[in-house]
Amino acid sequence: MHHLSRRGARLLEQPPFAPYILEHFARNADAWDPAARPDGYIPLCIAENQTMWDELVPRLASYRDIPPRVLGYDAMIGNLEFRRALAEFMSRTLLGRTVTAEQLVALAGAGAVLEQLFYAIADPGDAVLVPTPSYAGFWADLETRDELRIIPVATTSASGFRLTTDDLDRALASADRPVKALLFTTPDNPLGRVYSREQLLEILAWSERVGIHVVFDEVYGLSVFGERPFVSAASLRPSLGERVHVIWAFSKDFGASGLRCGVLLSENPGVLRAVDGLAYWAACSGDTQHLLGRLISDRPFVDEYLTNMRSRLAQTYAGVIAALDGHGVAHLPAEAGIFVLCDLRPFLSEQTWEAEHRLWRRILDQANVNLTPGSACRIAEPGFFRLCYAAVSSEAVLEGIARLGRVLA
Repeated sequence: MHHLSRRGARLLEQPPFAPYILEHFARNADAWDPAARPDGYIPLCIAENQTMWDELVPRLASYRDIPPRVLGYDAMIGNLEFRRALAEFMSRTLLGRTVTAEQLVALAGAGAVLEQLFYAIADPGDAVLVPTPSYAGFWADLETRDELRIIPVATTSASGFRLTTDDLDRALASADRPVKALLFTTPDNPLGRVYSREQLLEILAWSERVGIHVVFDEVYGLSVFGERPFVSAASLRPSLGERVHVIWAFSKDFGASGLRCGVLLSENPGVLRAVDGLAYWAACSGDTQHLLGRLISDRPFVDEYLTNMRSRLAQTYAGVIAALDGHGVAHLPAEAGIFVLCDLRPFLSEQTWEAEHRLWRRILDQANVNLTPGSACRIAEPGFFRLCYAAVSSEAVLEGIARLGRVLA
C-alpha cells in the first residue's frame, strides 16, 4: 500500500499522460544517432520545434547577465516589466491590435495557464467543449486537478474535419452537465490548419449566442508557413469582452517548451484577479522572465528569427510530405504548426480502436518510431496518426519515415 489519498491513488490508476508519452520518456535516452545508434529511437510524436535552436541558443546565452532582483519574489502573474515587453511584442507580431501589460498573465507554461483559467471560470463536474481532432494534452490540463469533463465536438474525415456551428449545437444539446466554455485551437493541432477571420467570427458569435466562455489557444500563431495569414481572435473586435480569452506560449513558436512560460490575455478583471490568486503555484521563474524579456525586446533578432523559422518549417514540411508520398503514406495538407496528420486507415487489420493500437505498437516495436495515435487526439474514427517533424533533425525525420514505410509495406 502507498497510503495515498483518493486523489493520489487515482493518479496511479489513471495516469494523466497518454501511453505514447510514457513510451517516449522510456525510450528517449536511446535516441537515434546515424553513427552511434543507427537503430535508435526516433520520436515523431513530440510537438517541439528545434529547427531554430542553432540560432536561438547562442542568442539566449548572450542575455545571461542576470540582475540580482530576479532572485527574489515578484508579482506571481509576471514581473510588470516583463509583461510590458510581452504586451509590445504580442501586439506587434501576434494579436493584431494593442494590448496592455495589465491584461496579461505569465505563468509556467500554457498548460498551467489553461488549468488556472478554467479553475476560475468553471466548477468541478462542469463541461468544456473541445473540437476534435484535438491536442491530446487538453484532457490532462482540464480534467486532472480542475476535475472538469471535456465533451469532444467530433468532426469527420468525410467533411475534411471541418467544424460547423451545427456540430457545436449538437454537442451542447447532448451535454449531460453544464457547459461553461469552448476551447478552440487556431492554428489547429493536429491538422495544421489556419482559420480565416470569417470562421473565427462565426465561432465567436456562436459562443455569445449560447452564453459561454470561449478560449482561443493560439500557441502556434507565429508558426504559419502557408499562404493563409494567421488571424488572432484578439483582432476580431476592439474589445474581447468578459468571456473571450486568448492563450499563447514560448513553447512552440520559440521552441522553448522547457523554459515553461505561457501567457493569458483577458479583459475580464475578475478572471485576472482569480488567476492572480492561484499564480503562486504556477509562477514563471524570475530568471526565465528576464531571459525571455531580453529576447522579445531584441526586435531585429526576433523579426529575423520569425522569418527564418517560418522558412525552415516550410522547407521541412515540403521534405516530409515528399517522403510520405514516396512511401505511399496518405496525409492531410497543413499550413502551420510542426506536424502532419497521416491517414493509415488502409493499414489497419480492421477499422477498430484496438487495431489502431496494434498498428501504433507494431510501428513502435518494429521501427522504433513513435507516432501520436489518433485515439489520443480523440479523432472520431481509427487509423489517423499525427507525425511531428520539428523535434528532431531532418535526417532523423526522414529515417523515421523510411522505417515507417518499411513496416507498412
